[in-house]
Amino acid sequence: MGKKWIALFLAVLMLFSLSTAAFAAEGDEEEEEVEIPAELIRQMGYSVAEAITKGVNPDEIVHYDHLTVGNPTVMKGDFFTDLWGNSTSDIDVRDLLHGLNLIRWDGNNGMFTTDPSVVADITVTESTQGATTGDRTYTMVLRNDLRYSDGSVITAYDYAFYFLLLLSQEVEGAGAERKQMDYIVGAEDYFAGRTDVLSGVRVLTNNSISITLDADFLPFFYEMGLLFCNPYPISVIAPGVTVRDDGDGVYLDGVFTSDVLNRTLNDPATGYRTHPSVVSGPYMLKSFDGVTAEFESNPYYPGNADGELPLIPYLTYTLADNETMMDKLSSGEFDLLNKVLRADTITQGLQQMAAGGISMSNYPRTGLSYVAFACEKPAVSSQAVRQAIAYCMDRDALTEAYSGGFGIRVDGYYGIGQWMYGLVNGTIAPPVDPPENPGDPVAQAEYEKKLKEWEELSLDGLNDYAVDTAKAAQLLAADGWVKNSDGILTKWVNWEQQTLSLTMAYPEGNKMADYFEEYVIPNLKEVGIELTLKPVAMKDIWAIAYADGDRDVDMFYHPSNFDLLFDAAPYFSVQNGNTGAWNFSRQTDAELYRRALAMRETEPGDVLGYMQKWVSFQERVNEQLPIIPIYGNVYFDFYTSLLHDYDIEQSVTWGEAILGAVKADIPVIEVEEEAAEGEEEIEIAG
Repeated sequence: MGKKWIALFLAVLMLFSLSTAAFAAEGDEEEEEVEIPAELIRQMGYSVAEAITKGVNPDEIVHYDHLTVGNPTVMKGDFFTDLWGNSTSDIDVRDLLHGLNLIRWDGNNGMFTTDPSVVADITVTESTQGATTGDRTYTMVLRNDLRYSDGSVITAYDYAFYFLLLLSQEVEGAGAERKQMDYIVGAEDYFAGRTDVLSGVRVLTNNSISITLDADFLPFFYEMGLLFCNPYPISVIAPGVTVRDDGDGVYLDGVFTSDVLNRTLNDPATGYRTHPSVVSGPYMLKSFDGVTAEFESNPYYPGNADGELPLIPYLTYTLADNETMMDKLSSGEFDLLNKVLRADTITQGLQQMAAGGISMSNYPRTGLSYVAFACEKPAVSSQAVRQAIAYCMDRDALTEAYSGGFGIRVDGYYGIGQWMYGLVNGTIAPPVDPPENPGDPVAQAEYEKKLKEWEELSLDGLNDYAVDTAKAAQLLAADGWVKNSDGILTKWVNWEQQTLSLTMAYPEGNKMADYFEEYVIPNLKEVGIELTLKPVAMKDIWAIAYADGDRDVDMFYHPSNFDLLFDAAPYFSVQNGNTGAWNFSRQTDAELYRRALAMRETEPGDVLGYMQKWVSFQERVNEQLPIIPIYGNVYFDFYTSLLHDYDIEQSVTWGEAILGAVKADIPVIEVEEEAAEGEEEIEIAG
């Protein structure tokens, strides 16, 4: 699938979005640019402030204080961190509850930077002494107006607690997969329990903290992203425990045990994991019953980097059924439907837009849907078996059936919404500035050379694994598999007879299972592979992906999104002779891991170098197939036309996009021309 086809696919979707917006606005007069004070926008939202500056009577604007949001992916309830899982719906909730991070993603410049609403000042120093040479220390001064939702003051100690907690053996004892932060000086020893002091994090004053990155981990392409850190309330999570710093680093003082954390984090009714009480984000969680979460705005939230506040006081977030969600949006039961991706549901939404009262935004997904293998299982540990299965999967048909014209087959570990994909397929211009003096032949030649290097980047080297059952049978025969009397392939592996009678888990209720029955299982049966589909709860898919013990399936269907800090190394790690806690496929390919490491070890700013390594990494994934990628897609959000300033295209989650948005009925100023006088009469339409 070439660059031009992919670029055309995305361009058509973008054009479609623009044309529907133009259709909705058909007949509107061209509006004059109005300078609106930032504080007015901050307090009221852009659309309301704009209407007032153009003459709308504020008393004529009807404000609504509640918004109901639906999503077709059930919440797992991990509203604290991703240490227990990373469901996309839970990520959205965490963006509502936990804010004031030291750093933020600057989408305009494609980089991480400090958040000015949190960090007042930052200095960076690099050690030139002995064993610490090359260590880089970021010292940040916090703003002094930071508060939790209960009004208590947030200090540098709350940020230090983030690292001490997430690295601790005690949190692992409470059932979490600990963060591996080897990039912080001293984190490896603290993680291993060799010391109680985390030397690379220092609390210098109540509102200043320093974080030292280990030279052995540098360079790191997303270096500023390593400073990611939310404040967590130690008084709630570890009552009676304090963070101290005696000059050698931070440590915990008090009774800090797994039993304490089990009680404060995992209690089903009050645990901070599912019911965070004291939070730092724009909203507070009022209740969660396993399906529906209720939120109220946090009065102490100071606003994000753009000064945006939670202007809708109350939110409800709940599961939305693809079969009924659009009708419920039209009837007012839902106000916003987030991450709609099923083709029939999208089509219904577009049809209902024509009746009025519904708006839409679409945006490319930063993740993908794929089948992952449990490569520790002898049968699927074989690359030939995994490739044979890929040749039996009609991924184009699967993509079309599930996402219609709103998805695209992918052949690697990427999402079509990632900036890397945009650069490699040409929908994002390469960051190459033309020479200041076009008449300079040397500069012009260098410019053209760089452009050529960018043009040479492509995913054309990836195998598309088009359906080819003959090729699949050939691979399996060469790998030593022979059909038994039942027509199922068998082989002796490590003195045990293995049978290609496989089981694949999938999220219960997901229609992809129906499409596997039609477009995959018959082809597998033809070559001698039996596949049983096993429905499981979405939360159990995560348990299967990161299971410590023996898994009872050979494969699992997994829709997943990527973090902005894209670091594939932990997910394909073979470090210390094992596959690591985060390696969901248990793949043991050292070359794949090497290429994942090479990506992150690129110097910050060397975008071309990073992209070249990214392509190389994708080629190895495509060859080894620890996963079989199926599709990337465009998400659609449908919402009531009463919702204004919901800028999901420029946000990562709806939890971010809802800041600054308002739900209001804003009268339209109608402009009429008087033929006799040639003057404009302004009236308020009720």
